[in-house]
Amino acid sequence: MTKEEANKAVVGRWFTLFWGENVDLSVVDEIAAPDMLLKYSLHEPRRGHDDIKAFMTDFRSAFPDLNFWGVTDLIAEGDYVIGQWEGGGTHTGPAFDDFLIGGLPAATGRKMHFTGTTVLKVIDGKIVEEVGLDDGVTALTQLGLIKAA
Repeated sequence: MTKEEANKAVVGRWFTLFWGENVDLSVVDEIAAPDMLLKYSLHEPRRGHDDIKAFMTDFRSAFPDLNFWGVTDLIAEGDYVIGQWEGGGTHTGPAFDDFLIGGLPAATGRKMHFTGTTVLKVIDGKIVEEVGLDDGVTALTQLGLIKAA
């Protein structure tokens, strides 16, 4: 197996177990570097196992049906893997204030569905950073946090 194939396998596992329909937070300890950076345009950057687990716990508490999935094959070059995805969820849980632009009161029932592209850096089988560009305008509009013109 080439380095790129091995890195794509790590990222595929991450996407399925961390971002997929049925989260398994043990994957953070298994394949994330201890000081991993998780950065998306909708949220404050997160760093390290505890912070990343807390982020996902709160996100899934607020959006219990949260699910993201890949829409194309992963692309790998050296230490980097790129994936395109789509997904979302329905806000039926507690208040959620992790969005950079504002928060939601409890159980709004609002749905978000959006897309993005993520670049992950994998060193020695561990994800050291995940930086994504998501269609935050779509998500925030659907959630009522910004108004369409």
